[in-house]
Amino acid sequence: MFNFFKRVLAKSKINSQPTGSLSADAGLNDSEISESIVTNPSQLVAASALDTGKRRENNEDALLSITSTLAVDSENLVFGLYAVADGMGGHKSGELASEGALRAFGDYVIKKLYLPQFSPKAKAASDSFENIMEAAINEAHKEVKRAAPGGGCTLTGALIIGDQLIIAHLGDSRAYILQKDKEINSLTRDHSLVQLLEEQGQITHAEATIHPQKSILYRALGQGELAEPEVFSQNFPPEGYLLLCTDGLWGVITESEIQKIVNSTQNLHLASHKLVEAANAAGGPDNIAALLVRMAQ
Repeated sequence: MFNFFKRVLAKSKINSQPTGSLSADAGLNDSEISESIVTNPSQLVAASALDTGKRRENNEDALLSITSTLAVDSENLVFGLYAVADGMGGHKSGELASEGALRAFGDYVIKKLYLPQFSPKAKAASDSFENIMEAAINEAHKEVKRAAPGGGCTLTGALIIGDQLIIAHLGDSRAYILQKDKEINSLTRDHSLVQLLEEQGQITHAEATIHPQKSILYRALGQGELAEPEVFSQNFPPEGYLLLCTDGLWGVITESEIQKIVNSTQNLHLASHKLVEAANAAGGPDNIAALLVRMAQ
């Protein structure tokens, strides 16, 4: 496993972005997961929450969470694959799109990176992590067009290998990094009409948050011939949290509220559900997906 991932890591260049379910949750309480715990071997801890919201009859959001650790002697490398998707199209098309996208996305990455680690004769993948994530998005794009013609979905995925974080993103679901004593940092850029208008200076950020067309996307899975995802890499912060979420969360409660909830709740399972509760308390106008990951070491 180690040689396999190390060879691939050597091929993967870390490029910082210029701008800004199967859930692995141990169910531990706050006293069992404290900031003072020293975990040997270091490992990822993930938790998630998925909710229909207060005003929708069906749930077009979906999430994927896969976490593993294989430790030998004093050496180990963690593996994590996470994603959220928000379907659109109505008449079941949205649900089919988000489910199909995550299944195709996960299937591709698992076959390329996850399963080979268990082979005694594992060979390094010929592609970089970034190329593999981009190819996985393209496979998801094809599956959405097949399974939900006329429909579509967003997809924001994260691959964690060791301390390296690779993000693949399309649409307006988001990836955030949260760290204590620092401002919440949005890693992704929305592929929405309103985001373009804001970047062009035609509307203010405050106007963008209440714009009637804020849900209109110009780039999404299942739409157009090519997926054209944004893919980039950076180091995973050792004392930070990764949050993947749909607009049913970030579009309803503020980023400062999100950070306050996560930083004040040590148990990730409880924090993810508190995020959903906060969105529902604010009206719950949309489906809600929230997925939190941290490195325990």
